[in-house]
Amino acid sequence: MADISFGLEGKVAVVAGAGARGDGIGNGRAAALLLARAGARVLAVDRDPELAQRTVDMIADEAGEAAACGADVTREEDCRRVVQTACDTFGGVDILDNNVGVGSSGTVVEEDPAQWDRVMRINVNSMFLLSKYAIPVMGERGGGAIVNVSSISALRPRGLTAYSTSKGAVIALTKAMAVDHAAQGIRVNCVAPGPVYTPMVAGDGMNEQRREQRRRASPLGIEGSGWDVGNAVRFLLSDLARYITGQTLVVDGGVTLQGPSR
Repeated sequence: MADISFGLEGKVAVVAGAGARGDGIGNGRAAALLLARAGARVLAVDRDPELAQRTVDMIADEAGEAAACGADVTREEDCRRVVQTACDTFGGVDILDNNVGVGSSGTVVEEDPAQWDRVMRINVNSMFLLSKYAIPVMGERGGGAIVNVSSISALRPRGLTAYSTSKGAVIALTKAMAVDHAAQGIRVNCVAPGPVYTPMVAGDGMNEQRREQRRRASPLGIEGSGWDVGNAVRFLLSDLARYITGQTLVVDGGVTLQGPSR
């Protein structure tokens, strides 16, 4: 029998955006559960502490180790507190999943400047701030790994200009961080999900017709889920990816390989 060792046993993982509506599986909750299954101790971070706690309860149901932390990761002081909470609770930080984002539609002509700033603050600044405080702790512990969650909208823009711009910035940030902190033994990679079905998507008014259209956009003809993104995140954070840094892993069922059906 094959034995896959992720090298995550005992590591301390901070997962931002680890909550989800109800018992649904979003990208962050999936990553938190999968990291815990591999033996990591998880600090589940969410703006809504009740959603973070539900993720912790799900991990506990599987005999994993986790703690919840309510925080707004667009705030510097909250990001400092998240890292300090991980240190106080588990002794440090080894891996970080920057998985927070918000969408917006419209061109630069149509976009409201306040909404533009909000998208950048949530999608980019949050990753800068959490990394700013997590990286020194990782360095003191001999290294670590970070995954920043982008989107295929950065690679194939389609009417979501502020969102596409922010997610492109995430890819650039990932590459810069990978170079800046390689000497500290810290790897930094990026995951770019496609149209996966999550509680957030469902809650945004997704109807069955649109859901089926998204499924058919994949050459594989299957629907992606939070588990697909979570598995990619766990791989890149694990020792299996020890020689990978500064890269963007597209998780989209091949959607970006072809144009829309006519």
